Amino acid sequence: MIILNHILGFPRIGLHRELKKAQEKYWSGNLTSNELILEGSKIRQKNWKTQKKSGIDYISVGDFAWYDHVLTTTMMLGNIPNRHLINSNSDIDIDCLFRIARGCAPDISASEMTKWFNTNYHYIVPEFYKNTVFKFSWKQILDEVDEALALGYKVKPIILGPITYLWLGKVKGEYFDRLNILQDIIPVYQYLLKQLLNRGIDFVQIDEPALVLELPKKWQDAYYSVYGHLNIGVKLLLTTYFDSIQHNMHFIRHLPVQGIHIDLTCGKYDLINFISKIPQEWMLSLGVINGRNIWRADLIKWFKLIYPILKNSHKDILIGSSCSLLHTPIDLKIESNLDVEVQNWLAFAVQKCQELKLLSDALNTNNIDLIQTWSLPIHNRIFSNKVNNIAVKKRLSNPLNYQYQRADVYHIRSLEQSKKFNFPILPTTTIGSFPQTVDIRKVRSDFKLGLISEQEYHENIKNHIKKVIKIQEELDIDVLVHGESERNDMVEYFGEHLDGFVFTDNGWVQSYGSRCVKPPIIIGDVSRIKPITIKWSKYAQSLTKKPVKGMLTGPVTILLWSFPREDISLKEIATQIAFALRDEVLDLEKEKIEIIQIDEPALREGLPLHKSAWSEYLSWAVKTFQLSSSSVKNTTQIHTHMCYSEFNDIIDSISLLDADVITIETARSDMKLLKSFQKFKYLNEVGPGIYDIHSSNIPSIDLICKLLNAARAYIPFKRLWVNPDCGLKTRNWDEVILSLKNMVKSAKKIRDQIQKN
Repeated sequence: MIILNHILGFPRIGLHRELKKAQEKYWSGNLTSNELILEGSKIRQKNWKTQKKSGIDYISVGDFAWYDHVLTTTMMLGNIPNRHLINSNSDIDIDCLFRIARGCAPDISASEMTKWFNTNYHYIVPEFYKNTVFKFSWKQILDEVDEALALGYKVKPIILGPITYLWLGKVKGEYFDRLNILQDIIPVYQYLLKQLLNRGIDFVQIDEPALVLELPKKWQDAYYSVYGHLNIGVKLLLTTYFDSIQHNMHFIRHLPVQGIHIDLTCGKYDLINFISKIPQEWMLSLGVINGRNIWRADLIKWFKLIYPILKNSHKDILIGSSCSLLHTPIDLKIESNLDVEVQNWLAFAVQKCQELKLLSDALNTNNIDLIQTWSLPIHNRIFSNKVNNIAVKKRLSNPLNYQYQRADVYHIRSLEQSKKFNFPILPTTTIGSFPQTVDIRKVRSDFKLGLISEQEYHENIKNHIKKVIKIQEELDIDVLVHGESERNDMVEYFGEHLDGFVFTDNGWVQSYGSRCVKPPIIIGDVSRIKPITIKWSKYAQSLTKKPVKGMLTGPVTILLWSFPREDISLKEIATQIAFALRDEVLDLEKEKIEIIQIDEPALREGLPLHKSAWSEYLSWAVKTFQLSSSSVKNTTQIHTHMCYSEFNDIIDSISLLDADVITIETARSDMKLLKSFQKFKYLNEVGPGIYDIHSSNIPSIDLICKLLNAARAYIPFKRLWVNPDCGLKTRNWDEVILSLKNMVKSAKKIRDQIQKN
């Protein structure tokens, strides 16, 4: 028996973010659609060539997307909201795709965006309307398969499974059961699979990550029916990832598919027992190379696990990445500034492909010597002084010596804060960042490259802060921010000022659309070396009599938006970060920064996919926020911000954070995310985002007033704040000023109405 290898997907952005650059040129009118499509083809062909050269047996096709792969499926099914169609279904083209993702003028809103399971990757939420007609409308997957076949590759198409697609979407308009749609979309999937069968495809990777969830019975039952209809000749590899599916094996084992992929890096499996439960004829794909982190794999460990199974099994076995590699940077070889010792601990997407080749060769020849050299740096890492910090470990050994609760409850604090700040009803603020213009990015880059002095850099940043403060004062915003012009990214910036982190020059990962992030890598114990934000916060506050928020990123978000260590628990890493932030919060307070925002947009994202594990995670996640924020005086107002996630099911834990003000993304959902406040008595203050910063649309005063009045149904005006739904770094100044002007006017308009009544 020969073990073959594959990956579940390759990063689609291009080694030097070619896709991002092409998208943004197209959106700005500086690239034609033909030129954009050609750029996509170049990226795909490079990806396929890289996989083949690295030793991957089956080349992944269908992992490329113009925005995200869920939206690609929406397009394929012709599931287009009417507002995004200009004339008719003949307009289902790339511009239609971008309208769904980004909205368009005048006031045509984008579809909602949220997190892909428990990752920092985002997808556009499918919208389901009664009586939608589904048909095969977007043949991107077939075109790309034909493209790869013409180049001579052994192709493995990737498609998103129909039940996961339904699970991820939302019913709009008149309510109906989403599962009723299955009868309408099955023919589209059947057509696609027949087309792939006609092309001589060996097997199709059909992604059903919803299978790792604790699904309701009717959703479990739906799998039988659907896959019975899809069993039409082409082999289906039912693909799961991000956790274990053992709790669902009672029905999965009976599905009419031809194989199963499991994630052995995130899920807990008794592999021998698992294999005994699946049909003998199924092919088995083992996800052994972590597609969500950047550590070099311990191939010796995997060899010792898999070889005895291989020797005693008659199954066709594949080894692969645990999930798509879109969550990792592309190639470690282009990093020139990483310490050599650290570099030997890491593997990016290209190196992960090479790991699969190394491991499959070792398994096929029963030669463990082939992987000894590769695994050695990981085994030696635990002895490195870059990893261990005795002072940090000592501080963590006595966590109960620190304060986890505010001195008084919110009701008492709010009275003191009201006297201190004297804000009007519906106070206005922003989330933190202002436009990151070309000149700001150039100043940071020039300073990093040594092209300008530290003094020149500081003067430039001061000028940007002055501009931001002046604009906010002219707009008459109540609580100001300094604009974050010195920050490249809300997580990377803090990582650069904490011990225990390292950084890449080119380690870009797609977050959504053209938005890419460069996550820091946590290699060792975390501590604060010196104050991080004090200088710029003090300077900004010196320019105005209005309060300026100190802006911090919370411990859970820094953890989850970095590549974490794997040798200690996430809880321990988050606690280390929380201690560092606690020191920063207290220093800000000493310097008369009286409003401090600690952003935790990743709190919901970190939830385990099995609900049975939620309480343990939420317990330590809440405690790390409390540890960082709770030692301040009653009059110091703590804010937090969360965005692009479903928060309704963790509202009780959000309440336990005990932030004085929580700002939350709600614009794309028309305030429906606030429904949880109907049932849960949330007593603190809330700032529901009243316009979508990911759209270029300028929100009208009427629209903002409508949303604020909708929010009033859930939160009384006296506890409502008015703010955008996220930071403004991706927008241009013209959009920002017009939008904020309307935001402030809307708040004043409603205040006037309240006073008249």
